Amino acid sequence: MQIFQTTLTVTAHKRGFHLITRQVEEQIKELKNIKAGIAHILIQHTSAALTLNENADPTVRSDFDTFFNRLVPENPSLYQHLDEGMDDCTSHLKSSILGSTLTLPIRNGRFDLGTWQGIYLCEFRNRPRIRNLIITIIGELNG
Repeated sequence: MQIFQTTLTVTAHKRGFHLITRQVEEQIKELKNIKAGIAHILIQHTSAALTLNENADPTVRSDFDTFFNRLVPENPSLYQHLDEGMDDCTSHLKSSILGSTLTLPIRNGRFDLGTWQGIYLCEFRNRPRIRNLIITIIGELNG
């Protein structure tokens, strides 16, 4: 059994829901050596989130964006925490709803996801920002 931990930088994305599965898998060099295990992924930010959902149809991601913008509208009369702009408190609220971590199974050097599942970076800020992920892997090595 081995434990690996690394920090990944995810390129800046505009506001919305972005599929990053391939980007994450390609950056974790140790992943290909894991026969079976678990990956824990933490996004180190309070204005973005992670979730696992549909990886094929991009309209799902735009529907997510529409839903969350209606659920948590950018209306300054509703919030006090606006230090960094109209999207300040709304970003924190959306992040808390979806969460900052994912725990994924690993099998034969890849995340063992369902056919239509992918990792989303949920960016809630109006301006693109670079995001950091801490990946911790616990698993049995190949061979």
